[in-house]
Amino acid sequence: MPSFVIRSLQVNETPLLRDFLYEAIYVPEGVVPPPRSVVDLPELQVYIKDFGDRKDDLCFVAEQDNQIIGAVWTRIMNDYGHIDNHTPSLAISLYEPYRGKGIGTLLMKTMLTALEGKGYPKVSLSVQKENYAVTWYRKLGFDVVRETTEEYIMVKEF
Repeated sequence: MPSFVIRSLQVNETPLLRDFLYEAIYVPEGVVPPPRSVVDLPELQVYIKDFGDRKDDLCFVAEQDNQIIGAVWTRIMNDYGHIDNHTPSLAISLYEPYRGKGIGTLLMKTMLTALEGKGYPKVSLSVQKENYAVTWYRKLGFDVVRETTEEYIMVKEF
């Protein structure tokens, strides 16, 4: 596998978060993916609108051959994984060809280290129960703190 680097998202790259937000949407096998415009819904725009303008916005990207192939980002927002107004919510995704190669794990560990270093006591996320990533999040130290019919709200404490 060609090498890649993990680095901070640059201001001029924030429009890419729209693509990565779409990539983060879990689509069960056999289900037709939603149109890309789904990320324009208000409940999804909270993840990316004006990203970088809030003091708690933080994003790392994976870059390979001068192309960004994945992103992990957090912000304090009232999203699906919202715990409280002091806990960042996390989103992560990679373009499909780069999944399952350890890149996401390195992205996530970089983010978790950064959040802990900034003094956050925990980070939260939401994930659909049938998403294979649930097991991965557990391996990274996330625990289910709440659940709905379709998803888990998970938290990692530092």
